[in-house]
Amino acid sequence: MKLPKDYLLSDLLSLNVRSNMVPNYGVGEIVWMHPPVHRILGWASRPSNFNLKRNVWRLNQIKQIIDDDIFVKGDPAISDLATLNRFPSLFNANLINSTGSKIGIIADFIFEFKTGNIKFYLVSRVNPKIPGSSRWKLNIQDITDQQPGLVFCNFKTINDLPLIKSSLKNQFFEKSQKIFNRLDDMKNKASTKLEDWLEDDEDINPVISNLEEDFFDSEIPLNEDKKFNSDNINLKSSNKKKEEDPWI
Repeated sequence: MKLPKDYLLSDLLSLNVRSNMVPNYGVGEIVWMHPPVHRILGWASRPSNFNLKRNVWRLNQIKQIIDDDIFVKGDPAISDLATLNRFPSLFNANLINSTGSKIGIIADFIFEFKTGNIKFYLVSRVNPKIPGSSRWKLNIQDITDQQPGLVFCNFKTINDLPLIKSSLKNQFFEKSQKIFNRLDDMKNKASTKLEDWLEDDEDINPVISNLEEDFFDSEIPLNEDKKFNSDNINLKSSNKKKEEDPWI
């Protein structure tokens, strides 16, 4: 099976190391790298939980990867965890921003199998061991300085980095933020329309007031011929009925 071009460190450390002579050398535990040039040289596996020795492998000893197993050629170098922990590494280093504050942790990185060169780092906001946590991409050219356990960059917050993998919590936060932004936009549009309506109402009120004043101030002449006059009532018809009525 052909080896992949690029690989994730955490995937490498999760594989069981095997060979033709020994069925199981254990699972990967720690990376062996050269931080000044951002290159991975190999990794170390732990034979068992109660074994103090560690099997150190070079990257060029890998033959193939099948499912959850990685097959190697040759014998490993034997070391111990205390010695390996003294090796320089940027894995689990704190990411420091331009103001000197910690904004994340170097949780993982992508490297090339053929050369071992690291392409970019993955940054976590919290403990990288928490399942499903978000990952941000940190390019090597964005690193301004590095020391044992510390990586410096020019960014102010971790949100200035490109987001590679979003956790459920981060997705919920982003969706909630979008909803609040939409509500704010709707509120601003409604306020603007209300202000425009009130301005139009202020322009119409003076016109209505002037019309009302003109209406009540004007004198409407009455027709003299249509004035009510009791003298104009015709009483002849009533008198005639009285004369002809036999009951009267």
